[in-house]
Amino acid sequence: MALKSTVFKAELNITDMDRGYYQSHHLTIARHPSETDERMMLRLVAFARHASESLELTRGLSADDEPDVWQKDLTGAIELWLELGLPDEKRIKKGCGRADEVWVYAYGGRVVDIWWDGIKNQLTRFEHLNVVSIPADTLSELTKMTERTMQIQCTIQDGQMWMSDANHNILVEMTTLQSSNV
Repeated sequence: MALKSTVFKAELNITDMDRGYYQSHHLTIARHPSETDERMMLRLVAFARHASESLELTRGLSADDEPDVWQKDLTGAIELWLELGLPDEKRIKKGCGRADEVWVYAYGGRVVDIWWDGIKNQLTRFEHLNVVSIPADTLSELTKMTERTMQIQCTIQDGQMWMSDANHNILVEMTTLQSSNV
């Protein structure tokens, strides 16, 4: 018998002073049985960083043909493709071929450096690809906010991102590995 996804609810209040975006999003997150708290919280971080009215969480690990988060225009064309983890070149190429802009949020501690050293030369041709690395200790802190029902405030100002709830206030650090030419 297959395990079912665990459903989480998140009220995500975003104050993005860098983009002038101020909005609340009520999200239902179906966490796949193989998905960790770190990965689920990173989905929230990626959503908050790129938030818009048309951005949506996808089926994630349950779908091979979708990223973790995406944004489509009114015609169904993919504007933004957000991928988490350490995807292979084929997966990144697929996103770059289908979307106007692609972001990879790499995580996994020291394994990220090994992955990046092995793949970076194949990715330079993708001009609309951005790759950032999230430190393991940042994700560890974010998992302390994990609850079945979450109320999270995200504040972005001067390039810094803070995630907070009633008990935590966490600076979300990211290291840029590749930046797009867009």
